[in-house]
Amino acid sequence: MYLHPELETMTRPEIEKLQMGRLKTTLQRCMNAPFYKKRFEEHGLKPEDIRSLEDLRKIPFTTKQDLRDNYPFGMSVVPLEQVVRLHSSSGTTGTPTVILHTQKDLDEWANAVARCLYMVGLRPGDIFQNSSGYGMFTGGLGFQYGAERLGMLTVPAAAGNTKRQIKFITDFGTTALHAIPSYAGRLYEVMEEMGIDPRRDTKLRTLIIGAEPHSDQQRRRIEDMLGVKAYNSFGMSEMCGPGVAFECPEQNGMHIWEDYYIVEIVDPETLEPVPEGEVGELILTTINREAMPLLRYRTRDLTRILPGECPCGRHHKRLDRMKGRSDDMMILKGVNIFPIQIENILMQFKELGSDYLITLTNLEANDEMTVEVELNEFIDDYGFMQRLTKEITRQLKDEILITPTVKLVPKGSLPKQEGKAVRVKDLRKTLI
Repeated sequence: MYLHPELETMTRPEIEKLQMGRLKTTLQRCMNAPFYKKRFEEHGLKPEDIRSLEDLRKIPFTTKQDLRDNYPFGMSVVPLEQVVRLHSSSGTTGTPTVILHTQKDLDEWANAVARCLYMVGLRPGDIFQNSSGYGMFTGGLGFQYGAERLGMLTVPAAAGNTKRQIKFITDFGTTALHAIPSYAGRLYEVMEEMGIDPRRDTKLRTLIIGAEPHSDQQRRRIEDMLGVKAYNSFGMSEMCGPGVAFECPEQNGMHIWEDYYIVEIVDPETLEPVPEGEVGELILTTINREAMPLLRYRTRDLTRILPGECPCGRHHKRLDRMKGRSDDMMILKGVNIFPIQIENILMQFKELGSDYLITLTNLEANDEMTVEVELNEFIDDYGFMQRLTKEITRQLKDEILITPTVKLVPKGSLPKQEGKAVRVKDLRKTLI
C-alpha cells in the first residue's frame, strides 16, 4: 500500500515533530534570500522566534505579487550555479512567477509524484500516458519524472491532438492516463466518433485528473464514460507542481504530504484561521525545498481540511476538492458565486453533457448571467426541453440566489479548449 511507509504511516505527533525540525532548517535557509531577510527585519522577527508550529502565524504571508516583484531570481536562497531547473507560471499577461529547483528538489519532487501514483495502485508494468503540456508547465515533467521514478513505461504524449492520443492509448496498451477533467470528456467524445469503446477497446483502468476545479458528479461521469477509476490530484508550480496532494483509493479527500508542506486554512478576507472542516483559502509553507522555499504562501485556492481519519492508514491531513479560487469568484448583484456551484447543479442532469459556458453581461446597468450547456444527445421534444430548462433554472436559483438565463445547446457546439476549459466569459468589463 505504501511506497514510503516510514513517512506515509507516521502518527500525528511524529508528523508534527518532523515538520518542526524541517521548518527550523527552512527558516535559516530563508535568511539567504534578501526578500525574507528584509521581511523578517521589518516585522522584528528572527528565525529563532518560531518555537512551535503555532508560531508560524507570526510570519507574514508570501503572495504571487512578491514573486513577481522579485522576478526572476530574487527569492532564491542558493547561488544560481546550484540551480538546475526553472519553471514559470502559465500566465499570459504581466510579469510571470519563476520557481527554481536544485537537483535535490527535482529528486524529491519525483519521489512525491511517485508516492502519489503508487498510492492509487500504479506499479512497474503499467503504461502511463501523460496528456499534459511540457515545457514551462509543471504538469508534464512532474508526472513524467514521477512515473519514471516508479518504473512505469511512460508516454509523453503532451497536450492536444486528440486522435493521436487515442491511437497511443489503443496501440501502446495505455493503462493509466493523466488528463484535466474537461479534456477527459473530450477524449470520450472523439472515441465515440471513431467508434472506439474505451471499456472494450482499451486497457485504461486509472485516470489522474486535476488542474481545474471539478465536481464529484463530473468525476463520476468521467469514470462511467471511460470505465476507469479517476483520482483527484492537486499541485501548483509554486509548490513544485503535481504531487502536493492526492487521493488514495478511498477517494475521500486528497492527502497532502505534510513531510513536504505545512498547511493552513484561513478566511480569505480576514486572513484569520478557520475551524477545521470550514472552507477557506489554502496557505502552504514548503519545508523540504533547497533552492526557493516559500513561507505561508497564499495559493488563492479555496478548500477545507476534512475531519476524521482515513481508513487507508495515512494520517497526513486530507484536503477536500478545490471549490474554486478566491480570485475567480464572480460577484453578481451583490452575490458571491463560484463556477463550481453551477457545475454541481448541471452535472446532476443526465440529459446534459460536461461542457458549459457562463457568460456575464451588463443589460441596462443590470448584471445578467447566461448559462449555456451542451445536451448529451439531440432531444426532439420541445415541451420536454422547456420543462428541463425550467427545472435547471430553478435549481440554479436555489443554489446561487439569482436567476440565470439557461440555454440548452447541441452537443459539440461550445468552443473546445486543448488546455484548461474556459468556463466563464465576463463581458461586463468591456461594457463599463
